Amino acid sequence: MEATAREFNQRSSQILAAAARGETVTVTKNGVAVARVVPITGDDIPPYPTDPMGDLDLPELGLPDLDDEEIEDTLRGMGS
Repeated sequence: MEATAREFNQRSSQILAAAARGETVTVTKNGVAVARVVPITGDDIPPYPTDPMGDLDLPELGLPDLDDEEIEDTLRGMGS
């Protein structure tokens, strides 16, 4: 399917609905293709969380495990 920039502006909801049905829409301006609206497939969605609240895999650095008191003592010693 092809739409001019003006058609895209006026009929964007219908063009997006066509993409949701699986159609690819090429948008042209002055007869030249400038954009393409394509359907999103399951392959386009990453299999891992992309937001900052997702689980983090931190590398093992070989540092000792410290309890809260040991951390506070260390930080207290770093003051002015």
